[in-house]
Amino acid sequence: MSGQSLLVPGELSPTRSVPGNIRRPEYVGKPAPTPYTGPEVQTPETIEAMRHAGRIAAQAMAEAAKLIAPGVTTDELDKVAHDYMCDHGAYPSTLGYRGFPKSLCTSVNEVICHGIPDSTVLRDGDIINLDVTAYVGGVHGDNNATYLVGDVDEESRLLVERTRESLNRAIKAVRPGRQINIIGRVIESYAKRFGYGVVRDFTGHGINSSFHSGLIIPHYDSPHATTVIQPGMTFTIEPMLTLGTHEYDMWDDGWTVVTKDRKRTAQFEHTLVVTETGAEILTLP
Repeated sequence: MSGQSLLVPGELSPTRSVPGNIRRPEYVGKPAPTPYTGPEVQTPETIEAMRHAGRIAAQAMAEAAKLIAPGVTTDELDKVAHDYMCDHGAYPSTLGYRGFPKSLCTSVNEVICHGIPDSTVLRDGDIINLDVTAYVGGVHGDNNATYLVGDVDEESRLLVERTRESLNRAIKAVRPGRQINIIGRVIESYAKRFGYGVVRDFTGHGINSSFHSGLIIPHYDSPHATTVIQPGMTFTIEPMLTLGTHEYDMWDDGWTVVTKDRKRTAQFEHTLVVTETGAEILTLP
């Protein structure tokens, strides 16, 4: 594995503003969102709105990813995604969610998820996950992907490639009538072939007008995930695989989650709607 030194928190830039004409999610300015009490199966109108939100989130992530290179700060990536979403009438869902201070998550190397963009400078050989969610039309679209920074070692490159493949396999396993735990079973069985850890305490989730509806999508074979998949359900799958343990520590910022052994980790995510025969990806650019 790469011999890069471990990450340390950087300096935060001032909070970015969102034009006043852009609709905010209800949780902005509050300590927590209002719990979701609606259905997990969505109407065709909501699904169509989520296609639009998902497309903007995917395009914002792609625009930020174009900037990824040694010497670029994670805050610069945040600005690109923030500006893209605002320019397209969308609110960056993470900004102000439970107090999160930025418009996307940037998780580098040993950071599993929820890294906060700051003055951290990307280095040749790093890997970085961008997690972007857009809120527009009253709904959210959520996606993430892990990218290579410059010349990355083979072990890390394979981790990224196989994590993407685990998501693809999980999406193909989605079928009406199956239980949610088929998703984690597919991911875990694939990850075990390479000796990877599968993060358990951070999961996929239901998503619609709510950022996190309460539906939980484990990425391991959980005996408790017995909810039956139905057409019209909308949720994310976002496996987090590690080169070592699935256990984690959290930084003092209350957000940044790192592997306990500080080995590298990768993640990929799409927002899906269940169809009569499988699943449609809503977060495609």
